[in-house]
Amino acid sequence: MAHIKLPEFSDMSPKIQKLVKPRLEKNGTLDETTRLLSLREDIFLATNNMVINFLITKTELPYSTKERIAVLVSMENGCKICVNAHKTLAKRLGMSDEQVEQILGGIDTIECGEEEKLLLKFCLRASRKDAYKILKSDIDEVKNMGYSDTQIFEAVAITGYFNYINTITNVFGLEDEA
Repeated sequence: MAHIKLPEFSDMSPKIQKLVKPRLEKNGTLDETTRLLSLREDIFLATNNMVINFLITKTELPYSTKERIAVLVSMENGCKICVNAHKTLAKRLGMSDEQVEQILGGIDTIECGEEEKLLLKFCLRASRKDAYKILKSDIDEVKNMGYSDTQIFEAVAITGYFNYINTITNVFGLEDEA
């Protein structure tokens, strides 16, 4: 149970209601993350834009890489609600049950190229409090595996998003979503 009172659909701004109504109609309920974010329209809209631009929209990184980052960073941050949500989203975006299970086993169990494993390890390192210790040589190592500056930037932006959303869901004690 959340540590603060979460708004119901009727308490949300009309703009948020319009955006979440399809989810409510499809699922019969709204998840706690959506309800928490709807406390503030500005924060809800900013977060929604990040989800759309980082995770849903086709970008330079494949969906599988983006979802691997999502799940791995959320596991690192102990955010069960985000791990569960992104296991589901990964499947909707085309990953198999086996591929999702591999992520849960950690980077070394994921069947992907060594270049992607290095990028994923880099993202986990970037998610930690000592990310300021990352050097140009660390980024160059990822670039030498074939990633462009903009792909590395995208991966780090996704990592930063998950540090943000994991913090919000963990601090306010949101339950695991089904």
